[in-house]
Amino acid sequence: MRGKTIQVFLTDGSPRGIKLAEITSNIEQAIFIPRSKINEAANRTEVSRPGIYFLFSKNGENSKPIVYIGQSRNCLERIKTHDQKKDFWNYAVLIISKTESFTQTHIEYLEELAITKATKANRYKLDNAVSPRKFKLPETLEADLLDNFDTIKILLSTLGFPLFDIIDKENSKELVYCKAKNASAEGEYKEDGFVVYKGSTANIELAPASNSTIRNLRNKLIDSKTITQKGDLFEFQENYIFSSPSAAAAQVQGRNSNGWIEWKDSSGITLDELKRK
Repeated sequence: MRGKTIQVFLTDGSPRGIKLAEITSNIEQAIFIPRSKINEAANRTEVSRPGIYFLFSKNGENSKPIVYIGQSRNCLERIKTHDQKKDFWNYAVLIISKTESFTQTHIEYLEELAITKATKANRYKLDNAVSPRKFKLPETLEADLLDNFDTIKILLSTLGFPLFDIIDKENSKELVYCKAKNASAEGEYKEDGFVVYKGSTANIELAPASNSTIRNLRNKLIDSKTITQKGDLFEFQENYIFSSPSAAAAQVQGRNSNGWIEWKDSSGITLDELKRK
């Protein structure tokens, strides 16, 4: 991976307001709009260009944040429609071309590719009810659009939405393990949290002293079928990112836990010693 320079412009000087993000040498521009700033966004000409857009939620009541992916010839007008009809989202991110070179074919292909890649990454729950049509494009145009998508992926992640980042245990070099009774889990400390890998197991019973945060998250994991019962244990059906090593260890062990001590590598060295000493 080569280093990259990304320019982020705070349109009103506030880090929580409307932001423009771009790799200055590329044509793609991301426009971050808090839902409460839609009317203010209308004062900017960029938001009315053709492009693809993403509506993001915070985690809220769900075990995963939610995203809706769409495309429009006028992104802001479509976002305003969603403001009336969709309740879940907190932020919109528009992807437009600084050179106004996106055609309808471009944005429809990018929308289909984004939905496919987001589904594969499985980091967010997709709110899309209908899959877009598949495209067959000339090889040269497809290559250009794949380059566009690579930039879109970087810009979204820079803005705090790692929608397309795939978690892959096969390439992991820093696996750590947590055990309790018959439960056994594999995990890894990542940039945006602690991932417990698919196939890991967790104790079914929660200790009486388990706090409400542990209990509420356990219910979300069950309701979303992230964990399902297998014999006398719960088994993770997918890779799942927790906010911290301790939150992950608590679900595996079924009690209040210090994940920095409970997660250890194959030699028995704690995560605390590996990452904080």
